[in-house]
Amino acid sequence: MKWARLWAVILKELRQMRRDRMTLAMIVGIPVMQLLLFGYAINMNLRGLHAGIADQANSAGSRALVMDMLATGVITPTMTVDTPDQLMDALRRGEISVGVVVPPDFERRRLDGREAVQVLVDGSDSVVQSAAIQLAQTPLDSGSALANATGAHETTQRQISVVSFYNPERRTAVNIVPGLIGVILTMTMVMFTAVAIVRERERGNMELLIATPISRGELMFGKVLPYVGIGLIQVSLVLVLGSWLFRVPIRGGLFDVYLVSMLLVVCNLGLGLMISTFAKSQFQSMQMTMFVFLPSILLSGFMFPFAGMPTLVQHFAEIVPLTHFLRLIRGIMLRGAGLTELWPEVLAMVAFTGVVMAAAILRFRKRLD
Repeated sequence: MKWARLWAVILKELRQMRRDRMTLAMIVGIPVMQLLLFGYAINMNLRGLHAGIADQANSAGSRALVMDMLATGVITPTMTVDTPDQLMDALRRGEISVGVVVPPDFERRRLDGREAVQVLVDGSDSVVQSAAIQLAQTPLDSGSALANATGAHETTQRQISVVSFYNPERRTAVNIVPGLIGVILTMTMVMFTAVAIVRERERGNMELLIATPISRGELMFGKVLPYVGIGLIQVSLVLVLGSWLFRVPIRGGLFDVYLVSMLLVVCNLGLGLMISTFAKSQFQSMQMTMFVFLPSILLSGFMFPFAGMPTLVQHFAEIVPLTHFLRLIRGIMLRGAGLTELWPEVLAMVAFTGVVMAAAILRFRKRLD
């Protein structure tokens, strides 16, 4: 081996890397992104869960109990309702993760040592369910010397019960499998179309496409539509295997499941097309796809609890399509919610799709000029 020739090749690679701005950005960008996301945004100590309160007793003791629960930091009150049924409706719509029900005869139940408070939990997220169990440790002020003498803390364990809905067995697969639909569609659909325009350019087909009478919009949509069917096939595979192997329920409408999945497919295909208009090579398009895929997985709530993230990061995560899809698919499959109840998430995905498709078409037009 001639060291001079080896050194020449090394210098050549370094110079080529220096000219490739995208590679340089990824060398610095991916470590910085992972450091910030894992060090700052990801927090397994869940706090600030959206909660609804139904204090039917409205006594000094019940108000003190609710304040003690809020003082733990586990929950943040977002609504006050009159009945447990209203809390159940809010749980199904995904507006809250926890509901606290204090019955009208709270004081009598507390003195008798019976179950005095119910904590309703959206069990479709096992992490939320584990965090909400901490509320059952909140001490009840019995107001009785006899109760204090017999041990009020032991009584508390029986007087505050946690009722988990939608996943009482706390099976992880019930939470993971619906989310995997979104992860798979994000990874594959963005990747498929991210190389679409670049591949045409590298193969020399772009000049032929420009010479044809096809419009830019027709070309873009023509590249997107074939992959919609592929995406729906992937959805079907996950649903069948998830139901067969892991007994994951589909409590909502199957049509709604496919509709929101198709919406995510189109959304990701549009995002991939926009990436394709920026990339100069297929390798660059793959790098940019990874740059998009990483925060989608980490910030959407698939791997780490969304409520545990800082407020600023949560606002940024609202831009990620996978964030809204996870709320939709888990709401439909696990809680039996309808699209009319989850319309804000649908609207957010439709808006994102329109923006990225318009941007891709505009960028492609500049390319042709």
